[in-house]
Amino acid sequence: MSCHAPGAGSGATATAQRPAGTPFVALVGNPNVGKSTLFNALTGAHQRVGNWPGKTVSVAQGDWRTSRGSRPLRMADLPGSYSLLPDSPDEALVRDVLTAPAGERPDAVVFALDAANPARNLYLLSQILDTDIPVVVALTMTDVAARRGAPPGPDALARELALPVVRVEGRTGAGLDLLADAVWNALDAGPRSPGRTSAWAAGSPVAAELTELAAAASGQTPHPARWLAVSLLCGEEPPAVPAALAHRAGAAADRLTAAARAAGKGTGEGGTDTGFDLDTDAELLVAEARYAWAHAVMERAAPRPAGARPTLTDRVDRLLLSRGFGIPFFLAVMWGVFQATTVLAKPLQDGLGDFVTGPVSSGADRLLDAVHAPGWLTGLLVDGLISGVGQLLTFVPLMIIMFLLLALLEDSGYFARAAFVADRLMRTLRLPGRAFLPLVVGFGCNVPALAGTRILNRRSHRLLVGLLIPYMSCTARLAVYVMIAGVFFGSNSGTVVFFLYVASVLLVVGMGLILRPLLFRDMKEEPLVLELPPYRLPTLRVTGAQVWQKLSAFLRTAGGIIVATAAAVWLLMAVPAAAGHGGFGKVDVEQSVFGTVTRATAPLVAPAGFGDWHATAALGTGLIAKEGVISTLAQTYSAEEDGDPKLTASLHATFEESSGGHQRAAALAFLVFILAYTPCFATLAAQRAEIGTRLTVIGFGIQLAAAWLLSVGVFQIARLVW
Repeated sequence: MSCHAPGAGSGATATAQRPAGTPFVALVGNPNVGKSTLFNALTGAHQRVGNWPGKTVSVAQGDWRTSRGSRPLRMADLPGSYSLLPDSPDEALVRDVLTAPAGERPDAVVFALDAANPARNLYLLSQILDTDIPVVVALTMTDVAARRGAPPGPDALARELALPVVRVEGRTGAGLDLLADAVWNALDAGPRSPGRTSAWAAGSPVAAELTELAAAASGQTPHPARWLAVSLLCGEEPPAVPAALAHRAGAAADRLTAAARAAGKGTGEGGTDTGFDLDTDAELLVAEARYAWAHAVMERAAPRPAGARPTLTDRVDRLLLSRGFGIPFFLAVMWGVFQATTVLAKPLQDGLGDFVTGPVSSGADRLLDAVHAPGWLTGLLVDGLISGVGQLLTFVPLMIIMFLLLALLEDSGYFARAAFVADRLMRTLRLPGRAFLPLVVGFGCNVPALAGTRILNRRSHRLLVGLLIPYMSCTARLAVYVMIAGVFFGSNSGTVVFFLYVASVLLVVGMGLILRPLLFRDMKEEPLVLELPPYRLPTLRVTGAQVWQKLSAFLRTAGGIIVATAAAVWLLMAVPAAAGHGGFGKVDVEQSVFGTVTRATAPLVAPAGFGDWHATAALGTGLIAKEGVISTLAQTYSAEEDGDPKLTASLHATFEESSGGHQRAAALAFLVFILAYTPCFATLAAQRAEIGTRLTVIGFGIQLAAAWLLSVGVFQIARLVW
């Protein structure tokens, strides 16, 4: 468990929007523990959603009206979090709110504890207890826990935690009145003392060092003293920490690390060897102590009966995480995801595309003709805007399937297992195992793959994977591969296509090794620490809500850019470059502004062997969509797209002339350029939404440079053979 995270120790704090004198209660818990359902039950219609002050994270706030007290409690449903040592902006917000200076942090915390996964939840609770904010535990998911065996009872948990524990059911309202009474009692009692609920109460070396460090930190900063001591021991650097205190914390961390390494063990109960050996450091010792406390609490609160059989999850994991079966099963799942995003979406994409280009376009054409609209307006609306909308709609099936598969993998519990299996492979790029999934999806389509980077916790991981995904060879490129390879390589076209897919993987690895030290020098390889949740059947309501939320976000962010770009390119193809070449919307492509620009850029790719305007025009429309490469070649040669002998003969003649007699070498270089340069403007729009404008522009430039260098290199070497 790493204690380091981008933005840790930020000085920004934020407070809830509440009237003076109104108690502020924060609802905190892991993701998917029934927290939002509980919040809706407590606040009803008296809630609103918006960005937290000074942050870009959306938080729901509302008034909790109880039968006790003269005014309602102001409640905030903080984002689901696994730790106060943040790996994401959501977790950073939770950390900042709970560790704000006195008077700005919550007056009480309602901690939603999943009775079906209590040990995982208790890790976060142990961190919250370090803030000394009064805590009331709301025990959720008790029905799920009951189906899996004997769930921990609220009385037993309350005894072990020395905290009020209330069983609640957000859907029926059961236990909400008892929860309100417990919260008011906690508010009346005021700040709590550490007591035996702390993970540091067992007299271990970690506890001893933290006790001394917390005493020294008391009053030094506005942050909670024990939380500050833990953060410093883990290597965090909160703001305004005196140098002497930071130095003292560093010395304490060194002592703990030296003692653990000398003993060759961590701090497991009974002095058992934990296997950390020389890799042991203070942050791992702290994480281990928290987990040891959490498991000890559960052993006493809900002991497992002697001779109890392994659960279904345990038995399945023995198979899916084994060396012999785990990797093949993981690859089969990835293959299934790839197949689903290509095969299942294909007829839906074709149907939507045919519907837009057929009935919709023809209907709009007839309607505009009936009202005697000018030709340029008809072209703009039909060939520009409607065509752009059609391109956008073809991505919707891909996005739905992608988001549905992600939700199913995560909600079922397999997603954490997939990350575990792929972790060793991804460590070559210092990326977590779960980064493998969006990269594999990139073989189907780069747009949903970029949206899939949201599964990565760390911002640096999301940014690096977002820059690498465009190098994954999507199915839109496959159509171009097949056509060009069939024309120039005949019976060997399959081998050429296979080579391009292998080159795609090698390009991702190579660019990752180049970009990581250039743009992400501070990215560190982290130990993989995972809590494997039990397997469960995903619910239709939750899965559907996740898919809709992510799909609507994509349509809002990328949709406008895709449509506007398609319309802009149509305008360039409709405007004549000079007088005498036809009017607006009636000019040949070669004489349009678009054709003139592509002729001017043709010499730039002459060293790659395809310095002809037909090729550069196809590459230009390929920026809109790679399928446009084939249609543009056919249009510029006045040929049909599929198997027209005129198109085949024209391509041979063009590449023969532009390459100086090495047409197969030029064709291979052209295919490598198709592989390496920007997939489409939809990908750029998705990149901008996920990694920001600056990195999207940088990535665009790198893609063009890589495509030019690789295609030139391939041509210059291949011409020696062909």
